[in-house]
Amino acid sequence: MKKISIYFLVLVTIISFLTAGCISEQTENMNSAGDNVNEVSTSETQIDTIYQFSVIDALLEGVYDGEISCEELKVKGDFGLGTFDDLDGEMLELDGVIYQVKADGNVYKVDDTETSPFAAVTFFETDIKDSINTEMSNQELAPYIEELLPSKNLMYAVKVTGNFTYMKTRSVAAQEEPYPRLVNVTKDQSVFEFNDTEGTIVGYWMPEYVDGINVPGYHLHFITADRTAGGHILDYSISSGVIEIDSCDGFYLELPENENYLSTGLSVDTEGELEEAEN
Repeated sequence: MKKISIYFLVLVTIISFLTAGCISEQTENMNSAGDNVNEVSTSETQIDTIYQFSVIDALLEGVYDGEISCEELKVKGDFGLGTFDDLDGEMLELDGVIYQVKADGNVYKVDDTETSPFAAVTFFETDIKDSINTEMSNQELAPYIEELLPSKNLMYAVKVTGNFTYMKTRSVAAQEEPYPRLVNVTKDQSVFEFNDTEGTIVGYWMPEYVDGINVPGYHLHFITADRTAGGHILDYSISSGVIEIDSCDGFYLELPENENYLSTGLSVDTEGELEEAEN
């Protein structure tokens, strides 16, 4: 019951935000004669807004059908993460380039025609910046970054570029229908470990109220500086680097329309499965 109430509140908030935004933009851009007098570019309207396709609970339930293209995602943002059609590896977008970390451990640039069942992207602009000059574990850096956040009620894109003494990531292989649940797929995941590597963490910190929509707390992917390895982060230690945070006060959710999504029940409590699949 609690989770259903959260869904309802989030959906009502999103609908209200979108309706108000559309009316406001339409009013501002039209003069008394009905002419468009203040045309705003797409990118300008998306700054500080996270665009998300599908919900994390759908992914947990095995909805892996790719629907939105990488070309469309790059129009929505130049930074973010997700996965690919059939759950074929981990997605990471950095500086407008989308990378695919497959289960073989290699990184591939993808064609614009490749599709995704779940992704979250934004146009990254640094609002908060800090330096790391001492070795910190994942368990130490996570709360350190949270102390930099001005409010726990907003959403944040997080980028950490630096030297990592240790990095542990994972990826998963493409699945076949009937798709297994995500928690079962990750039991057979490929795990990669790196020592003394340079690279970039790409991801988000989300408030607790996104439960079921996205991942509360951190959801982070990694790519090496030479763009040859990476994946979904399981653990890491950093010796030096730069933290960049983009505060996002807008959230746009688009839902899939494929049969798999429309026919899948999403009301089951998947909180335990999300933690297991993420970690």
